[in-house]
Parts: sequence; C-alpha cells; structure tokens
Amino acid sequence: MPDMISPATPHDDTDLDGFERALRRDVSGTVAFDAGTRALYTADASNYRHVPLGVVRPRTVDDVVAAVAACSAYGVPLTTRGGGTSIAGNSIGPGLVVDTSRYLTAIEEVDPRTRTARVQPGVVLDHLRAAAAPHGLTFGPDPSTHSRCTLGGMIGNNSCGSHSVAWGTTADNVESLDVLLHDGTRMTVGATGRDDLLRLAAQPTREGQVYAALRDLVDTYMGDLRTGMPRLRRRVSGYSLDRLLPENGGHLARALTGTEGTCVTVLGATVKLVEAPAARILVVLGYPDAPAAADAVPELLGHGPLTVEGLNEHLLASVRRPGARTPLPEGGAWLMVEVGGASVDEAAEKGRAMLRGLTGAARPVDSAVVADPAHMRALWRIREEGSGLATRAPDGTEAWPGWEDAAVPPENLGSYLRAYDRLMADHGYRGVVYGHFGEGCLHVRVDFDLAGEQGRRRFRAFMEEAADLVAAHGGSVSGEHGDGQARSELLPRMYGERLMRAFGEFKAVFDPRNLMNPGNIVDPRPLDADLRVATVTRGPLTVLAYPEDQGDFARAMRRCVGVGKCRRHEGSGVMCPSYMVTKEERHSTRGRARMLFEMVNGEVITDGWDSEEVRDSLDLCLSCKGCRSDCPVNVDMAAYKAEFLHHHYRRRVRPASHYSMGWLPLWARFAALAPAEVNRVGAARGLGDLVKRVGGIAPQRSIPEFARTTFTRWFRRRERRAAAGGGAARAAGAARGARPAAGAERGQVVLWPDTFGNYLNPRVPAAAVRVLEDAGFRVVLPQGQVCCGLTWVSTGQLNVAKAVMRRSLRALAPHVAAGTPIVGLEPSCTAALRSDLVELLPGAPSQRVAKSVYTLAEFLNEFAPDWEPPRLDAAAISQVHCHQHAVIGFDADRALMARAGIDGEVLDSGCCGLAGNFGFEAEHYEVSKAVGERVLLPAVREAPPETLVLADGFSCRTQIDQETDRPAVHLAEALAEGIARRDREG
Repeated sequence: MPDMISPATPHDDTDLDGFERALRRDVSGTVAFDAGTRALYTADASNYRHVPLGVVRPRTVDDVVAAVAACSAYGVPLTTRGGGTSIAGNSIGPGLVVDTSRYLTAIEEVDPRTRTARVQPGVVLDHLRAAAAPHGLTFGPDPSTHSRCTLGGMIGNNSCGSHSVAWGTTADNVESLDVLLHDGTRMTVGATGRDDLLRLAAQPTREGQVYAALRDLVDTYMGDLRTGMPRLRRRVSGYSLDRLLPENGGHLARALTGTEGTCVTVLGATVKLVEAPAARILVVLGYPDAPAAADAVPELLGHGPLTVEGLNEHLLASVRRPGARTPLPEGGAWLMVEVGGASVDEAAEKGRAMLRGLTGAARPVDSAVVADPAHMRALWRIREEGSGLATRAPDGTEAWPGWEDAAVPPENLGSYLRAYDRLMADHGYRGVVYGHFGEGCLHVRVDFDLAGEQGRRRFRAFMEEAADLVAAHGGSVSGEHGDGQARSELLPRMYGERLMRAFGEFKAVFDPRNLMNPGNIVDPRPLDADLRVATVTRGPLTVLAYPEDQGDFARAMRRCVGVGKCRRHEGSGVMCPSYMVTKEERHSTRGRARMLFEMVNGEVITDGWDSEEVRDSLDLCLSCKGCRSDCPVNVDMAAYKAEFLHHHYRRRVRPASHYSMGWLPLWARFAALAPAEVNRVGAARGLGDLVKRVGGIAPQRSIPEFARTTFTRWFRRRERRAAAGGGAARAAGAARGARPAAGAERGQVVLWPDTFGNYLNPRVPAAAVRVLEDAGFRVVLPQGQVCCGLTWVSTGQLNVAKAVMRRSLRALAPHVAAGTPIVGLEPSCTAALRSDLVELLPGAPSQRVAKSVYTLAEFLNEFAPDWEPPRLDAAAISQVHCHQHAVIGFDADRALMARAGIDGEVLDSGCCGLAGNFGFEAEHYEVSKAVGERVLLPAVREAPPETLVLADGFSCRTQIDQETDRPAVHLAEALAEGIARRDREG
C-alpha cells in the first residue's frame, strides 16, 4: 500500500492564487474565498471549528469533478458537505468545502416497480420522501433533521433515524453509488460477487487496482472482519469493512457508506424504497426513569414496532415555546412506540394488543394510545428537536455534544444506562438522555466546560472512560452521526490494532495522499482540539440585556449549535422565511448566527460591529422572531440584528428607511395634523413617487393612508360626551361604533393605543372598545403619547427606543400599580411590551408591565370566561402574526374564535413577508412578495368569497390588501360587527 501523508492544513507552499484561478475557470457554480462565505462554513452542528480556504457550491456534477481535480492538482484537502448538520465535526475542514445542497438536488428517477430511486447528493430527504409517497413508498432512514439533511450527507454518515428499527440504516438501503476518487477516477460501485471481484481486479486500470487492493485487504483481514466487528446494527463507527465479505455480497457501496467523505466523493446514488404503512399511531408508555424504560425495550421489539423512541422529563422541561404543553402519561421517562396498520383503527388495536401483552419490567406505570395527528406531531416535534432542546437547560446551563450517540445492543441498554449514570456522577456532569432506545442508541448533551484548559482535560478523561464503557457493553462509540473529530480518536478502544490498520489500508486504496477529509476516522485529530466554544468566551458590551444568556453576548452567540432547522424548505412554523425563498446559507438563521459568532471571534471577520459581511447577511432578516420559538435553542435573530444595527450605524448615515419607517410614530403624529393633505401627497403620481424614493420605499408599494381622525382623539371626545351625559351623546357614541359601558361591572382595562391602530386604522381599536364594553369592562387609555418603540428597535435605534419605552413605562405605572390589565391589539406591539421592553429596560417596572399585558383573546378568556360573544357562524382563514407566534402563541385566539362560532382554519403560512418596514423597503420588495406567495397569498386568493380573512397584524393585513383583492380584518372587528348585528336583530 502507498504511504499516506497527513495534511491537517494546506501546505505552506500551495499556490493558493493558482488554485483559486483554476476553480473560477472550471467551475460554473459559486466559487467563494471571501471572509463572509468562509465564516459561514467554519462550523457544523459539532463542537469543532475549522476555517476553510474556500467554498464551492457546484451547479453540476462536472463542477464537482473540476473542484476535486483542482484540489488534487494543488494538494488541497477536500471536505464535501450536505446540510451541514453533522454533530461529529466531519463536514468542516481547513481546505476546500464543497456544498452540494444548493444545486445538486435532482431526484432523477423514482421507480415503483423496483422500489428504487436515483438521486443527486444534495437532495433533501423530505423531498425524496414526498416524491416516493404517491407510490405508497418512502425512504426508510429518517434522521430528526429530515427536513434539511441531504442524501449525500446521510450516505457520508450512514444516518439512521427513528425508523431504523424497521428499515435499517442508510447503508442497508443503498444499492449503488457513483463515486469520484481524488485522482479523478470515476466508478459505479455496488454489490460485487467473488467472480465479479476477480474479473474487475484483473483490469489494467485504476479501477482494477482498486478492486485488486480490496480483494487483498479482505483476504488479509477476513478473520478479523468476521469476529472483531461488534454485532449490532447501529455500528456506525469506523469503516464497515465486513460489508466486503463474500457472505455480505462484497457490497462496496455499503462499505463506502459511512466513510464520512474520507475515501470518495459521492456524485449520485441509487437507493432502496420501502412500503410506507397506510396509517400510524403512537403508543406512549411511562416508566419511572430512563433505565427502567430501557429494560422494557427487548420485549417491545418482539411486537414488531416501527420505532421505539425514548424521552425523559428533563427534555420536556427544556421546551420553551408558547403553547408547547403536550400531555403525556404518568412517569419520569417515556417510550414512544410507533405502530403501523392498514387503517388508524387497525393500528390502534395493534397498539392496545401490544399493551395487553406486556409482562414484568416491560409493563409501564401508565400508557396512552395516541391517534390524533396533532398530538402525534407535537410528540414527534419534542423528540426531533432534542439535540437543540437539550443544549440549554431550563436554568440556562450550556450543554454540548461530544458523547452524543453511542449505541449498545438493545438487550444491554438498561445495564449500560445505569453504568453511564454512575460515570456522569463520578465526573460531576449533568446531561439529558433520549434517543433511539429500540436500537440501543442514546443521544445526550452534557454540561462540559470546553472553554478552559482544566475543563478540556476533564472532557477528555470522560470521553475515554465512556468509550471503554460502551465497548464493554458490546457497543459502538457512534450509533448514528459518525466519528468525525469527536470520536475518531476513540476507535482503537473499540476495534483494536489490526482492524485500525485495516481501516488505514482501506482509505489508502482510494486516497493515498490523505486529501479526502483528513483527520477523521484514520489519523484523527485530537478530540479536545479545535473546539469552537473555546474561541468565543467574552463578548462586547451590548445594549440589550440578554437575560436568558446571563447578559453575555458571547453566550448568546454560542446558542446556535448548527442543527439547521432554519434550513427547511417548507413545513410548519415561521422560521426562516428568507432562507425558504433564497435557499442561501447566509440568509438562514444559522448562517447569520455563524457570521455573528465569527465577528465576535475576530479571526475571519476582523472588523467587529463595522463588518459589511455581517450587515449583508442580516439584511434579509425580516426580524420576524420566528427563530425565537421555532429554533430548538431559541436563537433570537431579531434581537441580534437590532443590536448589530445599533452599533454598526452609531456613527454612520443610516438607510433612508430607518428615518422614514423607523420614525413612523413621530411622522404619524405630524400627519395627524393634516391627514387629508398627507394622503394626497402620498397618492400623487409624481410627488408620491418622490416621497417613496426619498424614504427608501419600494415603488410597487402603496403608502398606507392616515385616518381622518385618530383613535385617541375619537375616544377622548367620546368620553367627554359620555361624561356630559344625555341620550344624544350616547347615541353619537353608538353611531361611531361603540357604546359606553353603563355599569362596567367587571372593572377597568387599559387599551394600548398602538401607532398602527391609532393613526392608520382606528376602526380596530374602536371595535375593541365595543367588544370590551359588551363584555362588561370600562376601557381607559394611558395618559399622553405612548409607544412600544418597536419601529426603533427593528431598525437598531436602541437609544431612541429606550427613551420611548421609559415614557411609556411612566404612563402605565399607575395602572399597573392598581392591578389594571393592559390589552394590546397589534401583535407586534403586544409582543414588544412582553419581551423587547424587558430586554431593553430590565428591571421590576418592565417585568410588572410585561406580566400585565394581554392580547384581546387572552384577556377575554381569562377575565370574562362567562361572557357570551356574538355567534358569527362563519368560515374563516386566519394569519397568525409572526411575533405573536413567537412570543405569545395563538391558543387563546383559537378558543375565542370557537366561542364565537368561527370555523377557522389557521394557516400554517409563516411570516406574511411584509414584516413591518422590511417589505416596504425598496431593496426587499421581491423577497417580501416571494415570502407571501409561499402560502398566505395563494390561500387568500383561493378562499371562497364568503370566507372571513382574519389577520390581527397591520403588516399582515397590508400585505393581503396590497397583493390580493381581498380585505382582511382584525378579530376585534369581526366580533364588533357581530355585536352590532346581534343588537340590531335583538
């Protein structure tokens, strides 16, 4: 075998200029060597960090061939990458990173007859499953990252997922691979019988040399491969050389699956498809603790389940999003057992039969058969987001991967878990254990101290002892995510000297120069080197308080661990609208978090808050706050963007929109002095266009009209008339859309007069007055001019926002002291009073206000549960404002709509795309419209004419109004109209 060199980084004498020129000449896709792009690819979902020389996003397979040729010619290490969700550190490297996820996304064929599919490496798993579904088929392996992981990445890691109990690992489902060696040799590999192997080995070609070397390797190590490889399906560590044995079909494609890009580059794959059950249900079993749940697994497997997944109470305690409570049976740990059938009833009966048949330790403390799709989705969401949820404990403690996915035979799982708990206690660590109990594979995030030298020594000692523990139980140090830098150094504890030598010889067959993803599996990097956390331990001074990160911006920047849920292309939730329409990493929440992390680090992004690369990455962030709730670790990119813009423009001229729309509350006050004249100017053909151009407003947008009178002016005039008494005054008040509450028997409520409702759409707060008074409350307003400050927050003018908020705090203080609730109507303003206020002005006064603020629906459900709203008996579609989704939740609105007889479909449409000032800005109009066109705007256009379109957010209503021919109304308006109709008819 040829000797291998061990380049950890490109050689000092590498002609980097020539390398870049060769790539730009021969690659039609993206070739990037700029600091911003390199910063995006410094990390994956692991603990590690490597700064690449450059990045290629190939448009064609020929681009991949050209990139590999350039790396070979110039001696540059190569790392191929899919979704970048590796937890082991095997999708980052110091050479060239080739990202196949952007363009190499073709599903070339789905053949229902042979039950196979032909795919390019960048195909997202969910897209393949969607293509197979019309044929009643699916791809069996399904990691929790199925919405964004790619088939190429799954092949690299030998991914498994929840359903490997039924359908095996990725390697079990690979039929053939088209691969490229670093020297440019292309091969199609699959099962190779002994006769075929001998024939191929006799060829006088590079391919023949490969097969001859593999023949010799198998002959040399045949006994070791038959007796020295741990016998469990979740053996993902090392190279699966036993797949080359004659009794296993000499399957080179399956042997190369799981090699983590260290041997070949995958150009395409043919994979097996399996029959998908027509219906599925979950049986949830509660046990006292995780080891007790593990003891039940062997008996459960005898019932032929599709999955056996484990959760524990600590993981559930980490769920921190609105409306996230999910009912579970009694217990401290749970097994989610999925059962399939021809129908839901059949699957449910099979589940009940399983429960009846359980004996001894397998009998649960409590159980439930869950057939409701929404309940099942909620349970699966908790399980699938475990790798993020477990990263932050409820008390804010940080936890990290590392000992992430070890696996043991299921019959040894209970014993292993008890020993593992003792090991954790001996080292003084805490962690949340969950995962694929049916395959003996456990996920865990541990509160390692990776920043200090002593903490790293403890980390190494623990990892070595844990590897010995799993080997003693007949297991694998990796059962799903591969070895990477995290575990490759531990492989000798599992395999021994001869098998490690066989691994090195196998790699040398394909990559004798050790340029393919070096440092992984063979000749590994130290597991305690290159730790990302250690590079950012102190952050700069900030304006926002970051209470959940102990006031530390560096800690906030460590929050993103790279699981990449923000990279989904479609599906439920809000995050991340800009990525969904651009498909660019830098426009994902993760990409922006990487840029900010590198800004604080200072090595790649060197100019701190002045960075144009960071500014450009944040530019398409809609500040929708979707990541605050949808991201498993609750990254709050809207807050980080506001912080960055505050510092970046501190001594600079800002974009025009920051002055025009950022200061909207002030301009609205001036416009209220002569609204008709202002509206004429805004609508005038020439003058209006000039106003838009000067204000940075998109020419395609119509400037919203200011109301003839403000809500506050109307309300106080009405109050004066009511105080003066007389039937005429009451009649005048009623004619304007509301009536004074005669008795106000339920007490007072403060109605927050937000800028949008006060100056632009006073019908909404006027309608709310009518509703609140009908429910028996006396409505009052804060004294003086008040504002939540949101427009200044979203444009990063935080000092102004703080001054505005202080004035509002003073105005609300007497009401809060009296215990008077505050109702907000504009979701973004209500969310700002609940969250932004506390982050900008931390302290007891802000906390008291935040706890006193309710949406209209929350308030009526809590303080007037016996009020009978008008029966509207209407069909409706509802658009949830993204800030409400992120900060408040929509459960109260669903309940109130049900009480009013509204048969409402709540659109799973995400952000509307307008997002305050974002969609009005000239440079953002196309993205804004594309976001709306994903789901919301087509749904509105397709709704029957009699269907009510509900949208509480002013931005949402404006987007709908300007991009469709349908008006949308606030829930308060719908209820007020119902009250008026009831009063007329009554």
